[in-house]
Amino acid sequence: MALVNKGSRRIVVDGTAYRWRLRGRPTYFQGLAWAPCTFAVEHADTPGMMLVVTTNQPHPSNWIGLLATPVLPSGVAQAIRSALREGWTPTAPGPPFHLDQSAGFTPSP
Repeated sequence: MALVNKGSRRIVVDGTAYRWRLRGRPTYFQGLAWAPCTFAVEHADTPGMMLVVTTNQPHPSNWIGLLATPVLPSGVAQAIRSALREGWTPTAPGPPFHLDQSAGFTPSP
């Protein structure tokens, strides 16, 4: 499954181009800050195995007004490098590769 072009952003990490996308509207659990924000990354030229990154922040558009740091390109680049070290192969076909960086996330009561 490939990322939709609309709303995705291009990023170059160590000479390789990727596309990443943060869901504009939070899911129900993200909106209530019960689940952390996630974003998806794929290789820009040869989409294969998608990377799904779970952050340790609430979604920036959560409904209860919790302050959240935005997902910045520097954070996306760091997540891509971590996933590559952990065995993500972006051009190979296969199921999504999950990178869990949610340590320290506290769900809203």
